[in-house]
Amino acid sequence: MTPLYSLLGVLALTGLPLFIVLSALAITGFIAEDINPAIYFAELMRISSNSTLIAIPLFTLAGYLLAESKAPDRLVRLSVVLLGWLPGGLAIVALVVMALFTAFTGASGVTIVAMGGLLLPTLLKGGYNERFSLGLLTSSGSIGLLFPPSLPIIIYGVVSETSIDKLFIGGMLPGILLVSAVSLFAMYQGWKIPRTAFSKSDILPAIKNAAWEIPLPIIVVGGIYGGIFTATEAAVVTASYLLLVECFIKRDIHPIRDLPNVLTKSSILIGGILLIIGSALALTNYFIYVDIPSQMLEWIQSVVTSRMQFLLMLNIFLLIVGCTMDIFSALVVVVPLILPLAKAYGVDPTHLGIIFLVNLEIGYSTPPVGLNLFLASFRFEKPILQLYRATVPFLIIQLIVLMLVTYVPELTLYPISLFSGQ
Repeated sequence: MTPLYSLLGVLALTGLPLFIVLSALAITGFIAEDINPAIYFAELMRISSNSTLIAIPLFTLAGYLLAESKAPDRLVRLSVVLLGWLPGGLAIVALVVMALFTAFTGASGVTIVAMGGLLLPTLLKGGYNERFSLGLLTSSGSIGLLFPPSLPIIIYGVVSETSIDKLFIGGMLPGILLVSAVSLFAMYQGWKIPRTAFSKSDILPAIKNAAWEIPLPIIVVGGIYGGIFTATEAAVVTASYLLLVECFIKRDIHPIRDLPNVLTKSSILIGGILLIIGSALALTNYFIYVDIPSQMLEWIQSVVTSRMQFLLMLNIFLLIVGCTMDIFSALVVVVPLILPLAKAYGVDPTHLGIIFLVNLEIGYSTPPVGLNLFLASFRFEKPILQLYRATVPFLIIQLIVLMLVTYVPELTLYPISLFSGQ
């Protein structure tokens, strides 16, 4: 079996789709242990009956509707009018818009490609130097993953069997802290840059222009945090609202000419995510059967003597994972292995989820192989080494926030107890 596993590993590195690798590992493992391999298909059937997974295709569709419409342009203009007068205001606008866009699309790469062409010229024209602007846009592409309706949070909740509503609430303070820390750095950089004069006369036209997009984050975030509806119900509301607004009210997306293409793009991503989840859960069942988590726990407990050490090792490991794997694959492959270890060291599953996401979003922009670095290099037509240098200050800021999130669990758990009334 070892040569076969080695061959599959080599094929994965050469570009073989991940779900094929995971499926092959699971099926060959079941056969080797004399287990009916039909259990693999039973796992696929099990996830198809999971009502929580309805949120994934609906939020994905909502993200693509946003990406294909002119909503980002309208939101940027509104944000510039409201925040352009602040020191670093334009950079904060770029940060907030990137975070908001990533929260709805669930993919930081899509955010960089879709928003980079709009925001980079805006920042350069506003007086920010190229190095700062490139670093901001590259590293900010993944910051929104902690905010509703983030797909990675939903997937972590499904894989770990953790409440998605609690995860959304738990990610609130760490997400705000991350955005605030980068915003302070942006204010420092923008202190000597001429700012846009605040104009009351520009506010009303900008609000009218973005009037249909403004309520969306309020409805989704307020609805989930206020307990008005669940994450799945929020997905229904979000997709329905954007479909109505972008196709029939703003008419950015033609229902006949453009909508089929949007549905096709979102369906491809949805299908890929569900295939990876199903195959990964089947492989997890095999790991559990052969007792791999217990063996890992026994080995780790022999070398790691405290919870603090475990969390430090976890962060280093996850940063490496974040550099080398896309976030969806990382969640479905790594979470089932790490979750039992974290529980043994007294780490709350919700807290673990936020640690996971902060690490993975930092890993996206971490040299030498962070995915966002290559996407930004392609999108902005800049050498990869230039992107390495540009992201360093932002990575330092995010790593400091990561340490706070990791070693101060109250940042994650206190809002949950507050909203649940415990």
